[in-house]
Amino acid sequence: MADTQQLDPKAERTAARLAKQIGSFSKAHGGAEGQVAYLGQRGARIVLVGADGGWGDLVAPSHEIAEKAVEKSGITVHEDFDGEFAARVKTGAYEWKRMAGLQIGGGTTP
Repeated sequence: MADTQQLDPKAERTAARLAKQIGSFSKAHGGAEGQVAYLGQRGARIVLVGADGGWGDLVAPSHEIAEKAVEKSGITVHEDFDGEFAARVKTGAYEWKRMAGLQIGGGTTP
């Protein structure tokens, strides 16, 4: 995306804050790549995958702010969260237990 998109000052500050958080995640995980997904009226989700397989996400109030944040952070952005990119995510026992609990309607406690 070209750096021609202008946001209002408040949106620019939000994008800068998100970019800083993305940069911190990237530094902590040996690098990072991301994907921006629409959340409808809630904004956009920035999914991050670290070089070490760690993952996380951030929510921006709009897709435009999310795009500006990833642009400012300098990470590689993927169009989709699939294939080789998705395969880099490493999950542990907590995530598997949580996913199983959500699927069968149970809680996440042991």
